[in-house]
Amino acid sequence: MDEASKTNKIRGADFIRRYFHDRTVIDIGCGADPVVPWATPFDMADGDANLITEYVPGALFDVVHSSHCLEHMRSPPQALAQWWALVKPGGFLITVVPDEELYEQGLWPSVFNHDHKWAFTLDAARLWGAHVIDLKALHLQLPGVTLIDLQKHDLAYRRDLLEATRANLSPRNFARYRHALGVLRACKLDGLGLDMLGWPWLTRHGIPIDQTRTAAMAQLQIIVQKQP
Repeated sequence: MDEASKTNKIRGADFIRRYFHDRTVIDIGCGADPVVPWATPFDMADGDANLITEYVPGALFDVVHSSHCLEHMRSPPQALAQWWALVKPGGFLITVVPDEELYEQGLWPSVFNHDHKWAFTLDAARLWGAHVIDLKALHLQLPGVTLIDLQKHDLAYRRDLLEATRANLSPRNFARYRHALGVLRACKLDGLGLDMLGWPWLTRHGIPIDQTRTAAMAQLQIIVQKQP
């Protein structure tokens, strides 16, 4: 899924004008889907985003944008500090990550993306494991930072399906699900998804659903500004 394009559909033209128009932008972890056409892309082929200042030195950018990348970093505090170093005084850092409640759904390791190393939340009650990070607190640790905006994007997400899954979740069925998903991944077929069985069947058996395979969103967005 092209995450930046998907998010830009709900951000709207005013957001694009405010944060990206006539600005220098780097998009970290964007793959082939940069947030705006003039953004400088930085992905795995360009180097290690955990140590990005080794490849892109200096505060060069008005905006540093990253969508669905921070959860893959070895150390989010280290990576975020590196990304912050690229922001010019007065510039912005925009970070988008999956929401722990809606995407990970209280299950760990991640069911839907085995490369997720961390999960993020805005809810103190959901800091239930060492892998769960308070997204707001993480960003407010940056030097010279001002919080501009903080949002949960849950457009088209069906919480009734989430609650139905929780109500029927059983260790036995979930263990079977993990085993089947492991087989699919080993055969490089996990892109097919067990949701092909149908969502009513899955929720009835307490099996998690990745609703983001459709138009649904399950993510957090934070915008911070570096003091001039």
